[in-house]
Amino acid sequence: MIKPTDLLNVFYQTEKVGRLVLNNQQLALFEYDEKWLKSGFSISPLYLPLKTGTFVAKKDPFEGLFGVFNDSLPDGWGRLLIDRYLREKGVDPRSLSVLDRLSLVGTNGMGALSYIPENSIAAPKKTENIDFLAKEIECILSNQSAKNLELLIACNGSSAGVRPKVIVSYEGEAWLVKFPAQYDDPEIGKIEYEISILARKCGIEMSETRLFKGKCFGTKLFDRSGDKRFHVHSASGLLYASHRLPSIDYEDLMKLTLMITKDILEVEKMFHLMVFNVLINNRDDHSKNFSFIYKENSWRLSPAYDLTHSYGFNGNHSTTILGKGKPSEKDILDLAKSIGFPVSKAKQIVDKIKAIIDGSPCLFS
Repeated sequence: MIKPTDLLNVFYQTEKVGRLVLNNQQLALFEYDEKWLKSGFSISPLYLPLKTGTFVAKKDPFEGLFGVFNDSLPDGWGRLLIDRYLREKGVDPRSLSVLDRLSLVGTNGMGALSYIPENSIAAPKKTENIDFLAKEIECILSNQSAKNLELLIACNGSSAGVRPKVIVSYEGEAWLVKFPAQYDDPEIGKIEYEISILARKCGIEMSETRLFKGKCFGTKLFDRSGDKRFHVHSASGLLYASHRLPSIDYEDLMKLTLMITKDILEVEKMFHLMVFNVLINNRDDHSKNFSFIYKENSWRLSPAYDLTHSYGFNGNHSTTILGKGKPSEKDILDLAKSIGFPVSKAKQIVDKIKAIIDGSPCLFS
């Protein structure tokens, strides 16, 4: 059923970017295509600069895979679906290499990268029926037999995160719709939707959001426009930073943003996002919840996503501020000073966002 993958060709939309193989130590080797070297761009500026030669991935934290390609793999809910499907077909998920898993993504992943040859799991025609999909998801969560497992995998689109989610078409556009996980607050979708509205009031750039069926949070995908897709790269993948444990600081994110975008206005956007996360107690601000998007021949900070109230481990933020997991306003201003961001402007941003949040209905504590 799953053909072992010895070599994968990586494509950006319809253009070949390069090829991937594994060495004897199960580390990924990547080489840019000659044509891409002449007309393309670096798909991962820190670890895959646009130049000739063979690049060798690190073993950790992505099982020997480059961060940019790890961004294409589902984790959490998406990986649970695929592993359950494999077991039902008599395949041990542990027997698959990282290239095998990328071949399962094929052309059905998030962002603009695709992988050929693909071993995509065949699925029936997708459905936009939220109620039907919710019932199928409930079967998975309760360990019941799911008759439409292939459909859920196809609808997942290799999206990341723990919460169940599907991609549906709404008014001609692709939307990501989330469902509560097993131990989530039943109102979590409504809370995330209301926080998205609050975020926009605070000057945070977000893709359009809405509530489906009055309870399921949905957001229009920002990695595509019609048939065109855009390359998206997480801070986790860019920095080789695991999202499963605290691994970065907001100071790292500020410096990364300036390095990647070369635009101080993008740094200011990241600063806004940091302040908002602290003030709404979004402590699940791990390295995969920050991304950059390549559009119009340049990198920029992607629209914000996964903004919600969360408790974190022992009440700490996943991303620290100057090493502190429970940062104060002073720490925020000290960070501004450390990166050369005007402290007076930083104070204005803090005061503005705090006033907006304080004047809004209480969604969190």
